[in-house]
Amino acid sequence: MDHVDWGIISSYGGLLGLASVTVLAGAFGSLPVRTQCFVPSTAQPTSKPRNLLEPDDEEEENISETLSSADAWIFPIIGSVVLFGTYLLVQYFGKEWLNRLFGWYLSFVGAGCVWRSLVCLARLVAGRDRWQRFDRTRVFVLKGPLELFSMSLRTPSLVLLPVSLIPSLLFVSSETNRKSIILTNIITLALAHNALSILRLDSFQTGCVLLSGLFLYDVYWVFGTKVMVEVATSLDVPIKILWPKSLSFTTDKGATMLGLGDIVIPGMFVALALRYDYSRSKKAKSFTKPYFFVTLMSYILGLVTTMTVMHTFSRAQPALLYLSPACILAFLVTAFFRGEFRDAWAWSDNPEQRQGDRPLAVNADGPEDAQVERGQDEVDSLKAVHESGRSKLKKGSGGRKDAK
Repeated sequence: MDHVDWGIISSYGGLLGLASVTVLAGAFGSLPVRTQCFVPSTAQPTSKPRNLLEPDDEEEENISETLSSADAWIFPIIGSVVLFGTYLLVQYFGKEWLNRLFGWYLSFVGAGCVWRSLVCLARLVAGRDRWQRFDRTRVFVLKGPLELFSMSLRTPSLVLLPVSLIPSLLFVSSETNRKSIILTNIITLALAHNALSILRLDSFQTGCVLLSGLFLYDVYWVFGTKVMVEVATSLDVPIKILWPKSLSFTTDKGATMLGLGDIVIPGMFVALALRYDYSRSKKAKSFTKPYFFVTLMSYILGLVTTMTVMHTFSRAQPALLYLSPACILAFLVTAFFRGEFRDAWAWSDNPEQRQGDRPLAVNADGPEDAQVERGQDEVDSLKAVHESGRSKLKKGSGGRKDAK
């Protein structure tokens, strides 16, 4: 076994571990936040309506952007335009100023992503009950009576804010020709984690369209041209994760890389599978995850296949060539095997519809009972308004008769 290069093998293992953990964390980060609100019967109505499902802590709000099938169709086209445009800029204007421009921009965005990821990690370690006991600081920006901006932060969030700036500041202040692999990975993984938590596919149909389109995109730009490889190797910015080809973590032999898109694109499909498992279960904290586990394992196997082929032929490989079919087939096989293909294919995950419902008071009896209570309250209110209108009408009619 002396001919085995364990440095390269370790680099493959490092990339595999980083990508898998990021997809796992991002998928769970995309789950909706459930907040129980106990509303006493003696509560007095306020002048300003408040959504009872609105989290007490703004850090718990679900900020999401949903991708529809229309977005999925044009995604490869937009990606091709951006990629080729970047390639032309590198060829005709050089990579130095482009690295500086993209480096500053991604470092600025990455600082916010690192902060959000650290806060998520802190909440996970502390636990929900302990986290709620931390002091909370509210920041308001007012213009007269109008509230332009508000933010609610727990004490750990304030402490982690300056810490999250360190990777970005070190990255942009570095004057070396090659940026630190550790700093690059920190910012890239934070970008990936936040993208998976915020960007959401609305259905498996959209996911299949997106993965299929980017499958062709990746194959063409890697095998058909030198554009993808040229851009990836020229830009030294946080759009990829790196791992040195050395057991001692030195960069003398170079490093293997995995693009940010190879984590986020299939990762969104894995996150969609987890949300589908969640939607099929009535339990908020513990539920079975058949689609999630199968798609996640398929993603990992797809990465292993990519690295095996790349190592065997010593040539860059389009990762989505293996990841896209792996994720799509994982969903199809699982759905057909469980006899749920029609339901899964027709299912839609639309956060706007889910959050656009009227306020729902969730009590100890569960959300189903609360919905019944809310519906009954609405019926009673309508009856009261109707009876009030009828009584006023009778009084008015009586008055006209007396006048005659």
